[in-house]
Order: sequence, then structure tokens, then C-alpha cells
Amino acid sequence: MDTTCLIRGMHMSIESLRNATENFSEANVLGRGGFGVVYKGNLNGMLVAVKRSECDPVSKKGLQEFRAEIDVLTKVRHRNLVALLGYCENGSERLLVYEYMSGGTLGDHLFDQQNSSGHKQLTWMQRLTIALDVARGIEYLHSLAQETFIHRDLKPSNILLDGEMRAKVSDFGLVKLAADREKSVMTRLAGTFGYLAPEYAITGKISTKVDVYAFGVILMEIITGRKVLDDSLPDDESHLVTCFRRNLLDRDRFMKSVDPSLDLSDNESRDALLEMADLARHCTAREHIQRPDMSHCVNRLAPLVDKWRPTSYAEEDEEGDLDSGLELSEKLKKWKSNENTSTADFSTFG
Repeated sequence: MDTTCLIRGMHMSIESLRNATENFSEANVLGRGGFGVVYKGNLNGMLVAVKRSECDPVSKKGLQEFRAEIDVLTKVRHRNLVALLGYCENGSERLLVYEYMSGGTLGDHLFDQQNSSGHKQLTWMQRLTIALDVARGIEYLHSLAQETFIHRDLKPSNILLDGEMRAKVSDFGLVKLAADREKSVMTRLAGTFGYLAPEYAITGKISTKVDVYAFGVILMEIITGRKVLDDSLPDDESHLVTCFRRNLLDRDRFMKSVDPSLDLSDNESRDALLEMADLARHCTAREHIQRPDMSHCVNRLAPLVDKWRPTSYAEEDEEGDLDSGLELSEKLKKWKSNENTSTADFSTFG
């Protein structure tokens, strides 16, 4: 994508981002990684997250990922995808500005056993809801957006939580556009070891099923509270996917592998756990053709969440904005009106 393709109206000055982050103060650092550093900022009274990275002038990889992320996030909008608010190019620096997510990452909550980050342990209901949020975000990318997108780097550190522990998928620098929903495409290997689907790691071919595999791994991590790869464990237990699938053959052994911090004292919770575990097993099938699509994942998880969903969440459902007191004809008119508005909104991002 050429620089001229960057979206007008979303460009921000480096001065405004310096002011927002107190000149990229260490006190405002939210996280670090191979991508660069993420800072918390206050932009005209609105809290934001600013991802700052340096692009190697010799290699085009960083620049390609920067522009790919802008390209994707200006074409898609969904409540379970982190929103891009703006961007900045400053010499070799590339900066992306996102909505601020106060709850940290899913990885912070699952794997920080010492609780050094101050993040609380997630309850079973919170984990179940997060799983459904992620499934809905990826389902949108795969089959509900105007084009089919493959995330390619789905993992707990790329799942952000808000103050209510609701999840949004982030980091779209490796997203690949699939020209045909039914076919796989060849691409250079990218992503994170442990979450890579076998066919992708071996052949470089990707389809939407590589995201399904990674989602299955995340479900296993949600259930056990351990990382997909753990070198501190014996060799036959270090790989979570292998260990998890083996443990499922014996219910008692499997239950011992579940995160001990979870309260599963009632039958409904245990049944939901086993349902999620079975879904994780299907999602991580070695053959991609044996894995479900993300719509199937949503359909299996949604009834589990709905059993405990508080009344206050009702308005978040897709049909929740329809007044239950309206007659059917009035509901249809309002639905069509909303649909037309939604179509108009999306067209502005093309």
C-alpha cells in the first residue's frame, strides 16, 4: 500500500502524541514487544494507547505491517475488535493510536501467577465471556465483514480487556486478505510459535482455519491457566495442545489439569467447562478440514454465556437495540433503518 493510500483525517501530528504521552514517558508505558512500545496517553481528554515503533530503512517489513494495520482497521468495525483512532509517520518512526483498554491483556490475567502487574484472576464466567467475545471478533473478520480477513497472530497478548473484562482482538499487522473464502493461499510464515496451525507451519498455506487453530489453543490456555509452551515442565507435558488432548481421554485426569483458581463447584460450570474443552479439541484438529469455522464456535459458546448473562448485558446483543414493545412491522422498519445506517457507515471506510 502506497503512502498516498493512508486515510485522510486520521493522521495525527507527532507533537500531539508527545503531549498526550508526556513525551513518551516511562511512567506511561503499557507494554513492550517486538513491535515496539505501547504508551498510555490522554488526547484532548480521551484516553488512548499509542503504539510506537521504529522501521528499519533497509527492511520494508515494519512499514508493511504498519500500513497493513491501517488498511484493515479502516475497513472493519466491530465491538470485539480494537478501534484505530489515528496514525503518525515521523521519520523512521511509525505510530498507531488506538482506543484505550484499561484491563490489560488476557495473558496478563492468565499467566501472571505472582500478580505483579496487579491484574486480578479471572473468574470462570469472565473467561467464558472473553472466549465468546474473541470468537465473535474473529467470526466477523472471517465471514461478516465486506472482505475475508485472516488474523494470523491470535494469542492472549493480542486480546485486550476493558474495565468490565470484555475482550477485543488487537494487532492486525499480520492480517492477510483472503480473496476466496473457500481456498487457502501461500504466504511467508508469520505469527507466534505454539499458535501456528500445523499446515501453515509446514507448507506456508493459510486459510481461516489457522485462526481457528489458534483460537483452540487460547481456549486451552483459558481453561488451564498455563501457556501453550512451558520449558519448565517435563518434555511430555511442555506442549499444552498435546497434553490437553491426551488428558481429555480421562475426565479425572483432565479436571486435575484445570486452573485450580477456578470455582467450578456447580454442575452448570463443569458442564460448560467440558463443552469448551471439547470445542478446543475440535479447533486444534491436525487436519484443517476437521476444524469448525468461527460461526460454529460462536454458536457453541453463546448458549453457555447466556445462561449466566446479567440483564444489563441484554442491550449489547445484536438485536438488543430493538424495543421489545414494538410491533413486528415497526421492528422490521427500525431494523432496516439500522441496516442502512450500518452500510453507510462502513462505506466511509472503503
